[in-house]
Amino acid sequence: MDNIEKRKARGAFFTPPEIARYLCDWAVREPTDTVFEPSCGEASFLMAAGERLRALGAAPLFWSEQLQGVEIFDTSARNAEALLQGAGFDARVSVGDFFEHDPPTTYDAIVGNPPFVRYQNFTGAARSRSLEAALAQGVRLSGLASSWAAFVVKAALHVAPGGRLALVLPAELLSVNYAQEVRRFLLRRFGRVRLIMFEDRVFPGVLEEVVLLLADGTGGASCLEVHQTKDVRSLASVDVAEWIQHTPSGDKWTNALVAEEAFATYQGLIDERFELMREWGRPYLGAVTGNNKYFSLSRADAVAHGLTDADLVRISPPGARHLRGLTFTDAVWKQLANEGSRCLLLYPGDNPSAAALRYIEAGADAGVSGAYKCRVRSPWWRVPLVEAPDLFLTYMNHDRPRLVTNAAGAHILNSVYGVRLANGRREVGRDLLPIASLNSITLLGTEVVGRAYGGGLLKMEPREADNLPLPSLARIRASEQQLRNARPQLASALRRGDVASAVETVDRIILADVPEDDLKALRLAREMLFQRRRARGKGVES
Repeated sequence: MDNIEKRKARGAFFTPPEIARYLCDWAVREPTDTVFEPSCGEASFLMAAGERLRALGAAPLFWSEQLQGVEIFDTSARNAEALLQGAGFDARVSVGDFFEHDPPTTYDAIVGNPPFVRYQNFTGAARSRSLEAALAQGVRLSGLASSWAAFVVKAALHVAPGGRLALVLPAELLSVNYAQEVRRFLLRRFGRVRLIMFEDRVFPGVLEEVVLLLADGTGGASCLEVHQTKDVRSLASVDVAEWIQHTPSGDKWTNALVAEEAFATYQGLIDERFELMREWGRPYLGAVTGNNKYFSLSRADAVAHGLTDADLVRISPPGARHLRGLTFTDAVWKQLANEGSRCLLLYPGDNPSAAALRYIEAGADAGVSGAYKCRVRSPWWRVPLVEAPDLFLTYMNHDRPRLVTNAAGAHILNSVYGVRLANGRREVGRDLLPIASLNSITLLGTEVVGRAYGGGLLKMEPREADNLPLPSLARIRASEQQLRNARPQLASALRRGDVASAVETVDRIILADVPEDDLKALRLAREMLFQRRRARGKGVES
């Protein structure tokens, strides 16, 4: 394992000096300020803080009291002290777990880049200590929380009254569900919360996007203040830049990435003529097989094993690449089946055929029955199907989530969501909702309610999809004939991959009376969010 991979496993990425310098210059204001770095690594922040104190005229005699930190790895801690001493700073770096560290005092400035370890690798006693530390401050983090979330909460505990907190954090602070309590805590704890966002990635070789958190004061902040800059070289101009205030919308801060006027237009139109997905129907995950390669079969596979129609059910093939149009028809299903796609699912009745029994026995011999999802159900080979949906909803996308009518009545696997429409909405929703959803409000909404993943992918969890804005039933009924008439034109545009043209067509129907300048602002806002995401992983497709 090379050094980059080792650091990645620890969640440690050493901070560009321009960022450490900027945060310390902001956080350290007086020559007598005390500074603490909660996860030192190689002390890039303590080094920058020492330089700041020296520039302010601090007395070197007291630097061991003014510059302190903690580092869990002994070698890193000793290296940090040696580097600091070599630069003339007699700093004190303790060895230990920050979540068990109980300093005897608070600090005027807490600065740093907390380790970013995802929940899958952040386990055991370390996770328990972090959750307990956050809970001690009244913040209950979910089991999905990455390591940085608890670091933020505990670091705030050690900020002195009137002190400052300056941290490098993953940009998922803005949107992920598990950070919801952290977002609420920051606004509750500090009198002012500022975020600096970058257009370019600032950690070489790392897909993770970051923001700089600048928090100070007490009494509770009513809004966020945000500035977007290009890269670390442009940080010098931030002090004189304009900070844009954003009032949080719902539980996320994603709207901070959108111009305030455009977001006000977006929210106003939702209130007037849109409804949320949950009013149309609830998204749900497709069936979990435990082994798609075994359970999903092509026609040739079925014939080779002698399986009959009674042993199988029709499915939308695993994945979502084929869901590009408005409707998934019988003809589309047959075409995919003829091309060799896995359009069939093993699903024998209570008395499997002889061929099915042979296939099941072969699966057991191959160890399929030992997969977790298989061994916890009885019989192991009976996949728990979910109801065939009215609509498909793709939830992991490069471009946009897509609503597609399930005219073929196919079942789904967990590579796509299903939507069962509410009574009174099924007929018109099946027919027209995939068309009506091709509008600027819904398109912007996917970026606002979803979350950006590594590689530039946009993902929506079911609870997030619940909040996707869609044209209201009344709006669709009022535009029903126009939407039907536009279907051929839209289908042609989507086949060409010309989504922008399709959206303009639907906007002229659903948003006909919205001023063109407002529509341009909405499209620009969506494009900005999309390009920000795209910059994290060009060329990745869902």
